Amino acid sequence: EVGAPLSAWLHYHHEMAYVGTSARSIAFVAKETLPVPSDGSASRGATFVSDSASMTEELLTTELGRKLRDLGVCYHRNLTDRDAFLGREEIGVYNHWQKSFGTDDPQLAASKARDQRLAVDWGEDRLMKTRYYAPAFEYFEPLDRNVLYSSLADHGMWFDTWPLVQHLPYEERPLHMTFGDDSEISRDEREQWIDLYDRYGTPINWRQGDVSVICNFRFAHGRPGIHLDDGEARTLGVLLGENFDRRGARHDRW
Repeated sequence: EVGAPLSAWLHYHHEMAYVGTSARSIAFVAKETLPVPSDGSASRGATFVSDSASMTEELLTTELGRKLRDLGVCYHRNLTDRDAFLGREEIGVYNHWQKSFGTDDPQLAASKARDQRLAVDWGEDRLMKTRYYAPAFEYFEPLDRNVLYSSLADHGMWFDTWPLVQHLPYEERPLHMTFGDDSEISRDEREQWIDLYDRYGTPINWRQGDVSVICNFRFAHGRPGIHLDDGEARTLGVLLGENFDRRGARHDRW
């Protein structure tokens, strides 16, 4: 995978749900893998996928599901300035805005962000602060129904196991997530959300050369943290599928 340390716990997520243009699918190829248990249980290097359709059905019976349906979500992202870290350790860094937007020009970076329907503000040391208000659900035509298209992977807890970030309080971490009215998602709500994704999850036990193409609507994906023993490696290649513009849920397809 790109960007995340192996030790980080990657919560279930739909790829690029935090911007206005997302991906219909995501593909993985296994270059280096870890041993697969003979009893068929999940390997230490497994990727997990969770059935978003089944998860949606159960979620909508809960107060949390109704709040997500009615309020949507907001993704808050703080992108650091590469030049502000010249000559010093990159503590608290997720991505520099120069890397995320492929430019050294702050005005062009802000323009590209607004093209993705992000609100942009600038903080101290050219910290780029963006917000994206989005529906929590997306209409999925092959099933003719709305499915959950948001997850807590963009909450500050994403960094609970990231070196150089995990020590920071949530409000100082590079990512945060709220309901669409800017109200906080409570601890109980976060646990309920995560438990539901886990309930419908299943592992992909990688063997070298395996390729998996995952529908980004139908399934969320993620993995636990991975710790390698001496001589071990675990490397996946990633390719995003066709882009689409997010439209949200249809009112008549719940």
